[in-house]
Amino acid sequence: MLYAVICRDKPGHLQTRLDTRAAHLGYIKETGIVAMAGPFIENGEMCGSLVILDTDSLAAAQAWADGDPYAAAGLFESVSVTEWKKVIG
Repeated sequence: MLYAVICRDKPGHLQTRLDTRAAHLGYIKETGIVAMAGPFIENGEMCGSLVILDTDSLAAAQAWADGDPYAAAGLFESVSVTEWKKVIG
């Protein structure tokens, strides 16, 4: 099943994102359940994330989100995890 992890950064925390990016990308590679991912952009700067996970349960998707190095670094103002259905693309 697919789950969307939608994260919004705390204002003024771009440096936290930049400092933690390598660990975040390593986590994506290590866990192997990310179908697609990328940052949200506002005014030319990264300000959040959309991550689509392919996993067996909402609990597993939430656990992935909780374990993300970005979350551990305190980057996010908000995080939501919800089941997602691919229709196009």
